[in-house]
This record gives sequence, C-alpha cells and structure tokens, in this order.
Amino acid sequence: MIEAMRLDAWVERVRNRTARVGVIGLGYVGLPLTLLFAEERFRVTGFDVDAAKVERLNAGQSYIHRIEPEHIAAAQRVGFEATTEFARIAEVDAVLICVPTPLYPDHTPDMSYVVATMESLAPYLRAGQLVVLESTTYPGTTEEIVVTTIERHGAEKGLTVLRDAVADAAVLDGVMVAFSPEREDPGNLITPRRDVPKVIGGVDRRASAAAAALYGAIFHRTVPMSSPAAAEMTKLLENIYRSVNIALVNEMKQVAERMGLDIWEVIAAAATKPFGFQAFYPGPGVGGHCIPVDPFYLSWKAKQFGMQTRFIELAGEVNEAMPGHVVATVERALVERGQTLAGAKVLVLGVAYKRDVDDLRESPSLTVIELLQRGGATVAYNDPFFETVGHGRKYDLEMRSTPLEQVGEFDCVVIATDHSVYNYEAIVREARLVVDSRNATRDVRSAKVVRC
Repeated sequence: MIEAMRLDAWVERVRNRTARVGVIGLGYVGLPLTLLFAEERFRVTGFDVDAAKVERLNAGQSYIHRIEPEHIAAAQRVGFEATTEFARIAEVDAVLICVPTPLYPDHTPDMSYVVATMESLAPYLRAGQLVVLESTTYPGTTEEIVVTTIERHGAEKGLTVLRDAVADAAVLDGVMVAFSPEREDPGNLITPRRDVPKVIGGVDRRASAAAAALYGAIFHRTVPMSSPAAAEMTKLLENIYRSVNIALVNEMKQVAERMGLDIWEVIAAAATKPFGFQAFYPGPGVGGHCIPVDPFYLSWKAKQFGMQTRFIELAGEVNEAMPGHVVATVERALVERGQTLAGAKVLVLGVAYKRDVDDLRESPSLTVIELLQRGGATVAYNDPFFETVGHGRKYDLEMRSTPLEQVGEFDCVVIATDHSVYNYEAIVREARLVVDSRNATRDVRSAKVVRC
C-alpha cells in the first residue's frame, strides 16, 4: 500500500517547483493563468476540449490578443504542453478549472461546462491532488458539483474529498478541493496580474493551505476564506457592485438626456469629491463573462432561500435595456434628418465588449446590430480585433469587418466600442451622422454627433 503524502511534503513540492499544474480551459482566464505558472518555472499541462486550440498552442501560436507567440514559447521551454486527453489528469498535482459558466436564455445558470469537466476528470483523480474551481458561479457550486462528482466517481476505489474531522489533519489521503475565483480584467495594462489578490476558500484546512501555497507562488497576496461558498459569494459581490453602479449611471444618463444635461460633465465633477464617490461610466450595455451574468446567478440562488433580489435584478434589467436605448437614439437622429431606420445603412464601430480587447462574450454591440437589423436597417461593422463575426450562443450574424475608408457611405455610424486605434476626429469628419454611446468624440465639436 502506497503511503499517503503529507501536506508539508506537498507544499515543499510547490516551493521547489516540482509540483505539476493542470489548467482546464485555455481561454481568456486559463491561458494567462498557465503563463503565470510557467513564468515561475512550474511545468503546466493545459487541457481543452477544443482540438484546434490545443494544436495551435503546441505549435507555439496564440489566439488571444496581447498574448504573443513568444509567451507560449517561453512556457514551452519550462514544460508547458496542451492536450485534449483528460486521462493525463493523473499526472498533475493541482487541477485548476477555468471553464465558462454562462446563462440559459431564461437567466438560469448553465453549469453544463463545469459538470462536463468534472465528469471528464473525476475518473482520473488520485489522493493528494488539489482541485480548484475558478469559474464564476453561485454559492454552493463547489460542494454541489465538484465535491459530489469526485465522491461519486471515487466511491468504488475509496477516494474521498478531504474534510477537517480526521485523526491526522496533515495526511493527504483524499482529494483537496477549493474555490478561487478568477479576477481577470481583459485590456487592463495598469495592474499586473500578480498584484491582484487571490481569494481562496477550501473545503478543509489542507485544501486552503495547499491552494494558498500554490497561488502564493504566482500572486503577491492570497486572501483565505472560511469556505468555498464564501469565496463564491465574494466574486458575485465584486461583479454585482459594478453591475448596480453601471445600471445607476446608465439610468442617470437617460434622465440627463431628457433634461438637456451632459452626464459625462456631471460624472467628471462628481469624481472630484475625495470621498464617498467612485466614478462609473454609462455605455451601450455591459459585456464580458461576469457583469451581465453574475447578478442573475445570485438571484437564481437566492430564490432557493425564499429571497427575491429585486434591487440586483432591476440593475440587470436596466443594463440589458441599454442596446435598445442606443438603437432608439439612432432612429430618432435619423428621423430628425428626414430618414427612417428602415432602409438606412448603419455602420457599428466596435463589436468587442470592451475597448482594446478581442473578446465578444456578451457584447452589447452584437445586440445593437441585431436590433438595428430588426428595425430594417442594413448593418455593417468595423472592429480591428475581429475580421469576421459568425455564430455564437446568442448571435448568428455571419459578417465581415468593413474598412473604415467606407465610413462616408453610411447614413449613420454608431460608436459601440471605443477602441483606442480609432481616429474619432477623422471618423466624424467623414461620416454623415455619428451616434456615440461611449463619449469617444468628447474632444470633437460637430453637429453631426449625437451622444447617447
């Protein structure tokens, strides 16, 4: 019988960089995390069900903006490789799960990616491994899905998830499980990833200690929590805080418009207050994986406890309505110029959900395009990060980016994403009409511009 590893020996493997790390899901969260570990000389195995991604990574190529091929090559020099073979989970000491957690159309959590991942990896787990869920989710997911799946698969071979109520709390005779939410901020060039504190909630003390040691090797600070559920709730609070404040300023923008006031001027003045105020900015809606999704995750879970999160749900509804507000502004501006939306040619600038990122997830720009099309407009787009836009969970567009040289051919240009590469002065000069949902033309004075 093989003697079980002890916690101090596991932590020592992390310290001397002999611990092997597995990252499941090599997207906007998993791939940057992989590179952080590789920079600290950890040997990382990346897992993904997308064979094309795996092939590109193993060929030294990148598919994410700001991650260059040389970053992949540097990781490969210290042992990084990608695979679709989940049987290789047995080779690693830590398994970090970074898969999507989207919403179904009725705003209920779609946990299919987490469930499928756990079903794929659980048969290959062994005692002494650490499993960490990083995907944003509702409180209770780690226990309800990760732990139960491991214990169900491990029942026949006697493999369990470690709990504190044991005789020797230093022996790793089971699987350690924790939750540690990703805190990625795509496009942020100011805050290094290492400087973002890593929240950790272990099922037991061994899992918390192991996760703190592992993440402490690549992050400057770890924040231990009392449980996975507390860590899960922390991530929701962070993102719901943003959702609510963005909804507030989106609503205030519409009020200011009716009053003939410039909300951007108002926000700038309010931001001079050195206490009690943090500036948030309006836009065509919210995008990315977290802000449009997380409020509904908590609302769904709260209902199981007899609670209705009216404030949170309202914020989500306000933000979801913003693409409609943009389209209404376009229609109104066209009518004022003697034209209808039906039959108009409209160019949407920017389809990414955020400035200077190559990320379409939950982008309000895509909704703006679809609403314009429903209104009878002929719609095109331009985005330097997306040559084409095809099919997604919530869109089916099949469009190709239109050159900016054709701006003057359109009846209206809608600024939906304020990429920094755009020359807004030139765009306004060439355009017939500009509807600006991002205040990107704030330094341009022209009667052609309508801000919304």
